[in-house]
This record gives sequence, C-alpha cells and structure tokens, in this order.
Amino acid sequence: MFTDLRRSNVRVIALCVFYVLFLIIGAAIFAAIEGPRETSLVKHLQNVRNTFRATYQHCMSDQALEAFIVEVVEGANRGVSAARNVSMSEPNWSFGQSMFFAGTVLTTIGYGRVTPLSDAGKAFCIVYAVIGIPLTLILFTAVVERLMLPTEMFLYFLYRQLGHIYMVFHIQLLHLFIVFSFIFTFFFLVPAGIYTALEPDWNYLDAFYYCFISLTTVGLGDYIPGDNWQQHYRALYKVATTGYLLLGLIMMMLLLAVVYDIPELNIGFHFYLKSDGIESERVSLKSSNESKGPKYTKHVDETDPTQSYQGQTIPAEGE
Repeated sequence: MFTDLRRSNVRVIALCVFYVLFLIIGAAIFAAIEGPRETSLVKHLQNVRNTFRATYQHCMSDQALEAFIVEVVEGANRGVSAARNVSMSEPNWSFGQSMFFAGTVLTTIGYGRVTPLSDAGKAFCIVYAVIGIPLTLILFTAVVERLMLPTEMFLYFLYRQLGHIYMVFHIQLLHLFIVFSFIFTFFFLVPAGIYTALEPDWNYLDAFYYCFISLTTVGLGDYIPGDNWQQHYRALYKVATTGYLLLGLIMMMLLLAVVYDIPELNIGFHFYLKSDGIESERVSLKSSNESKGPKYTKHVDETDPTQSYQGQTIPAEGE
C-alpha cells in the first residue's frame, strides 16, 4: 500500500514538473509567434499617431477623426493602447506576459484582453488548450486528492476533541467554516490587499473583485494586474499572478470537495431520481439464457444516502 502511495506521489510530482514545462513551452511559443506581429502593430499605431498629430495639429475633419478612432480601437482590441507613447510600454507578448496568457487559457479563466493576432497563434492556442485543459484538470484533481488527507486528519481531530459534545454534522460545519476561513483569508483578503498596494488605480474593492472574478473562473477581464505601463518588474509580476491563480483554483476545488463530503449540504441529491427512491438505470446490460458470454447484473445500492457520511469512521474518544 505504501509502495503504491509512493509511486502515486512520484507520478504527481512528475506531472507537476511536466505541467510547469508545458506552461513554459507554451509561453515561449506564444511569445515567438505573437511577438513580431505585435511589434508591427505597435509601430503602425505609433506612425498613425505621429502622422495625426503632425497633420491635424490646428484643424481636424470629422472623417480624419473617425479614421483615427478606428485605428485606436483596433489597436486597443489587440492589447495596444494609444493613450500613451506605445514605444514606452512593455510588449504584451513578452515571456512573462505570455506565461500569464498561457495560464489563463489552461485554467479557462480567459480574460480576453490580449488575444493571438496571427492565424498561427490562433491555431496553436486551440491545440494548446485541447491538450492543456484536461491536463490541468488531472493535475488539480490529483493535488486536491492529496490535500484532502491533512484536511480529513484535521476533521478527525475535531471528532476526537468534540465528538462527545456535538453532533457529527455540527462538527463538519465547524470544519468547513475553518477551511473556508483559511482560504478566504489567504486567497482573497490578503491578495486583495497586495494588489491594492501594487496597482495604483485599484481600491480594495477593485482588488477583491478581481480575486473573486478570477478564482471563480468568470474572467470578465475588466481588471487585470500589471496592465499599467509604469508597473515595475511587469513580467515577474505577471508570472507571480499566474502562480496565484493556479494555487487559488486548487484551493477552490479543495473547498468544494469539503462541501461535497457533507451529505446534508449535497443539495443536488434532492433533484436526483434516487431522492424519490427510484434507481435510475444508467447502463442496463442483459444477456439471454442462450448466450455463452458473461451475465451482467445491476448493482443496487441499498444504503440510504441521507444517512451516509461518505464512508467516514468517527474515531472513538481517546483513540
């Protein structure tokens, strides 16, 4: 058993290493494909801006203004802003920025502020997502499975300390509250304070809003860290944010796993056929008496789901 566990842990560590390499390789390819295209767009927008300023310094027609606005909007939709001197800003497809983009693709957050410009970039993004999203789910599930071990050990500790005073359900609620408080503090409140200090235009509500929208994978894209062109160490900032998003999503999955371990909070059960005492037949495999093949029987789970505690054994006091 312990040998199998060690082998499993080795496989997870190998998967983590491969996942990091997958992120790095993806970021490098995105940077190589999209970097030159963005550089060309930046130069074009800079030329348009300079020409506009030189030609219409004293007068400006409606058609000229409209054409300029079209150029500006098109550049902004590609992640290039004309509100400042575009040559002074770090490109959106530097390695750090590309790492951030790759992370948002693999986690399905998908802010949409910066997108591939070239056909090759779009094609690679499709292939990268097809491979990377299932890989991300596998990795997150494996990590959460291991994080559940110390989480359940803490729950059993609460059982031993409080089992003679409180009901099992109440202890599970206390355990859920402690886990929720930990995640809420260190992955919402604290990061929101850090982003408030690092982002000059964000207040605390803006930063908390960003953390919530990101870790729930809504990914509206109205607030993105590091978009300020004056941000110091912008590439490193983006990489650190990518790490925060990965860890934060793992913690959110851990919280959901703790919730699902409490049968009374499994609200979805009341909408299933089993809630009416009906066993739904997902797969019905029958063989005739004349068949020489194996016979299949349907397994009926006679356990009352409302009375089950997910196979948990409550240790007796003093054990």
